[in-house]
Amino acid sequence: MSEREPRDMRIMRPPMPMGRGGMRPGMPVQKPKDFKGTLRRLSRYFKPHLWRLAVVLLMTILSTLFSILSPDVMKNATDDLVAGIRHRLHGIPGSGFDVSGIVHVILELAVLYVLSALFSYVQQFVMAGVAQKTVYALRNEVHAKMARLPLAFFDSRPTGEIMSRFVNDFDNIGNTLQQTLTQLISSIVTFLGVIVMMFAISPWMSVVVFLTLPLSFYVTRTIAKRSQRYFVGQQRSLGQLNGHIEEMYTGHQIVKAFGLEDRAMSQFVEYNEKLFESGWKAQFISGMIFPLMNFIGNIGYVLVSVIGGFLVTRGAIGIGDIQAFIMYARQFSQPITQLSSISNIIQSTVASAERIFELLDEPEEAPEPEDPVLISNPAGDVQFEDVRFAYQPDKQPLMEHLNLDVKAGQMVAVVGPTGAGKTTLVNLLMRFYDVDGGAIRIDGVDITRMRRGHLRSMFGMVLQDTWLFHGTIRDNIAYGRAGATEAEIVAAATAARADHFIRTLPDGYDTVLNEEASNISQGQKQLLTIARAILADPAMLILDEATSSVDTRTEILIQEAMSRLMEGRTSFVIAHRLSTIRNADLILVMNHGSVIEQGTHEELLARRGFYAELYYSQFAGAPA
Repeated sequence: MSEREPRDMRIMRPPMPMGRGGMRPGMPVQKPKDFKGTLRRLSRYFKPHLWRLAVVLLMTILSTLFSILSPDVMKNATDDLVAGIRHRLHGIPGSGFDVSGIVHVILELAVLYVLSALFSYVQQFVMAGVAQKTVYALRNEVHAKMARLPLAFFDSRPTGEIMSRFVNDFDNIGNTLQQTLTQLISSIVTFLGVIVMMFAISPWMSVVVFLTLPLSFYVTRTIAKRSQRYFVGQQRSLGQLNGHIEEMYTGHQIVKAFGLEDRAMSQFVEYNEKLFESGWKAQFISGMIFPLMNFIGNIGYVLVSVIGGFLVTRGAIGIGDIQAFIMYARQFSQPITQLSSISNIIQSTVASAERIFELLDEPEEAPEPEDPVLISNPAGDVQFEDVRFAYQPDKQPLMEHLNLDVKAGQMVAVVGPTGAGKTTLVNLLMRFYDVDGGAIRIDGVDITRMRRGHLRSMFGMVLQDTWLFHGTIRDNIAYGRAGATEAEIVAAATAARADHFIRTLPDGYDTVLNEEASNISQGQKQLLTIARAILADPAMLILDEATSSVDTRTEILIQEAMSRLMEGRTSFVIAHRLSTIRNADLILVMNHGSVIEQGTHEELLARRGFYAELYYSQFAGAPA
């Protein structure tokens, strides 16, 4: 293990319960710290699409207006039918239904609905392009930013938290841009248009409908407050349940080995019951909003019907006007509910954008040199000159006055207890971190004068923690060098003693590894990473406990292969099993960030110092 223990890379983000059309009233919403500033910054990404947004705005307005006009047109057909019935009841000769007028109204309605659907289709088509192109540009910017972030950023944050920003937050923004913005425009246009149409039909009935608004707002706010705490409890219980399930299924072998299935099940039942209690209360209370809103709306309809009937008897309006007004009254309540839901979604989306902008604002690695030095044929001389380093500026430095002089072609072993600074030495050499003082030179050139890509291309790394990606074994080995031939891949696998086990697999080199490469053993994964390093054929090597996951026999075979690989190359080998580095040209013994001893294996044993104590502690004990 390196001196910096890996963080727990898992983060459980319970999904937020969603209803149709978006977030339920009363649901907990992640609110941004700077709503206006973040919204203003997000809007800058719309500048390349201003004309498309203008088309979306126009199409949304037209689609909504044609939808609003339909009840006003429909009232004409109702009035014609009522007039025909009235004439027949009064026995007026030569009178009846105005069929041509009714057909005309039906055709007019059909045209309105078709145009409304057509404009809605165009609006959705254009907005989908705007949303995806905006998210595409933002995602590219974040991805490019991630490549420029220092290793310290990734060391200080769980991988799951970074992935949540890169996946969930982008999805949240994309969905909002594509759906919510058009809904927002449509709701506002509908709300204003319906008000105009209702007042045009009857100001008195419009006032009656408006009188129900305060009651609607009061009911919504009261229920939302009560349901809020239950939604928070539901989120908490869901997170506990998800965390428990993830832990139990990840460690199911340990659970079975210790016979703790009943304990795991009882814990699951406890979390599940908590989720049930808070979940049904949250859903029930929030679900009361819509029935109560319908109830208040029905009260308004009754009052509208009574007043409308009175106005009809006085000849102030027609029956078709009442029918149209009731349809408008129903449309009037919909945008209010939608706007309430949309406001929550927009706040959540702006919060997601804020989290993404926090990534974009993270300090980057030191800029590349303006006139970089290129070492075309590196020899491998490495010097550490009075190096000072601390992971945090306000903390005690891990390294002070560190001086090393490694000659080309030497095998340098770095040993010491956990936390001594072994892996930090490698991180500084690769410029994953920059030194706070002093300098590191390769072939006499300060590494800060080289481009990071060029510097790192001179090294091949085999780490204790293997990394393989979802793909074939051939692709994973070939990752070490672009354009490698089949013969070179097989030769590298053979040198790493991996060819035999690869050929025993059902698909050989075409065997597909899953996301965690769990369909092969840990030792086999290590062999593949060693084959990858052999294929890269670097000028210098870094081996961090490269054989820690293989058996003793395989370790011997790998050591033989690595010995051939290290011939003529400067190699840094971090090892805990000191028996593997007896043949090193130079052994650096580190403790508390400093090199306290250095020499060959025999020289260090003869000194009977810190190295001798470490070495004999792994065997029967120190000689008397």
